[in-house]
Amino acid sequence: MCAGLILVLAGCASRPDAGALAVSTLQAPGATTHDILVVSTRERDDRPDTYFNGERAKSIDFAEARISVPPNHKPGNIEWPATLPGDPKTSFVPRQAGFIDGQTAFTSRLNQRLSALPPSQRTVFLFIHGYNTRFPESLYRFTQLVHDADFEGVPVLFTWASRGKLQDYVYDLNSAAIARDSLEKTIRLINHSKVERIVILAHSMGNWLMMETARQIPPSDRRKLGRKIERVFLAAPDIDIDVFKAQLKRIGRQPKPFVILVSRDDRALRLSKTIAGGKERVGAYENDEELAQLGAIVVDLTDVEATDAAHHSKFSQLAEFSQQVQKILSQPGVMEGAAGRETQLGSAGNDLGSFISSTARVAVTLPVAVVTAPINLATGNP
Repeated sequence: MCAGLILVLAGCASRPDAGALAVSTLQAPGATTHDILVVSTRERDDRPDTYFNGERAKSIDFAEARISVPPNHKPGNIEWPATLPGDPKTSFVPRQAGFIDGQTAFTSRLNQRLSALPPSQRTVFLFIHGYNTRFPESLYRFTQLVHDADFEGVPVLFTWASRGKLQDYVYDLNSAAIARDSLEKTIRLINHSKVERIVILAHSMGNWLMMETARQIPPSDRRKLGRKIERVFLAAPDIDIDVFKAQLKRIGRQPKPFVILVSRDDRALRLSKTIAGGKERVGAYENDEELAQLGAIVVDLTDVEATDAAHHSKFSQLAEFSQQVQKILSQPGVMEGAAGRETQLGSAGNDLGSFISSTARVAVTLPVAVVTAPINLATGNP
């Protein structure tokens, strides 16, 4: 069973390697570009159009990239180029890319970007990728999320030294452990910038990195940092359920609960469970109510039809509806665990259907064209 699962997760399609970020200068009417700031604990790669590999750097590094999304883009997908450099009319391609020379220059670039925006848009979206992820994959996935969510602030990718190989699970986990101090430094750096709000999204093993980083920050500093952090999304967390409970116990109940995206048919987490001695992973945990009682909001994506073989990237399909989901999460019934009250979404739009709050569960129906069944939100009392 394990061998068959590995074959499914490995897939048949080729993955981006050296030279995958070759810049294209071709014209592409209708294409949209996004400027991504990058913070990295990966080693620089001297090969052309590669920038970072999967080995560990001795210190934190910085870069930036302008990525073009093709006019034929389908929400939730990454249109990979068939040849290099890619064609911006049909594929994700870099328009510009390069390193940023140190923290001071990065901070200056971040503040310039924020200052150019009206206060209502001075939001930083920080993305932390997961296990088995190569640098181009993290960059393009984040661009897809930014694009589909119509995000108008400043996107910052935190990319740590994943080798992007299925067999290097332990190496990746150790790389995530090494990256904790750098992620803390990044969060503090962003918090001390001209930012008004911070939204954090972690995926897979990136959640372990996020939670361990939060755990190590002193409580008084967590409270200060939390004033600007609007929301933390934990997508498909590859965390041992017992470890997660211990992390939450140490961190304590937050005024803005973590939002956990789970799916019980996640094949990648099934493999992680096998590697980890059969311990349940948070992202595939079956007891939504138990997670909710720990102080989290749970978004159950089990019945959403996956577009990837591993069923591990359903969160990317939700990006298209991020604004509506944010409005739902801002409803008092969700954040405060209101019981026995029925509320209409109103400003969230008719396409989300109705918002029904009960003792422990909120049901939200998204368009059938995007998902095949309702997405369930479970929220515990604060």
